[in-house]
Amino acid sequence: MPNIQSAKKRMRQNEKSRTANRQKKAAIRTFEKKIRSLTAENKMEEAQKALRTYSSLIDKASKRNIVHPNNASRKISRLARLFRPSTATPSEAVAQPEVVAETVTQEPAETTETTTE
Repeated sequence: MPNIQSAKKRMRQNEKSRTANRQKKAAIRTFEKKIRSLTAENKMEEAQKALRTYSSLIDKASKRNIVHPNNASRKISRLARLFRPSTATPSEAVAQPEVVAETVTQEPAETTETTTE
């Protein structure tokens, strides 16, 4: 236990912020689970609304340094990926290389030498 008054106050402040931060992190985790379950049930409209709320919550948390900004960005990106139409995987794109059109090379035109006499 601290003896100095400022240290006592700081301890009280830390406890308050810790409980507030834990609640915000719990809400973020809950929304993430909710979005994943809604997409699994194909309730896309509800999931879109939940994603908007989730995105807002996690952006605010990253702004206040509750979660790291890169972590917030990565989580939003991964959840948003659930709503994209499925496309070819990168391995398939590599397996079938793009056909490149052949370039036609031009032969040099015949040159006529002119001499001045």
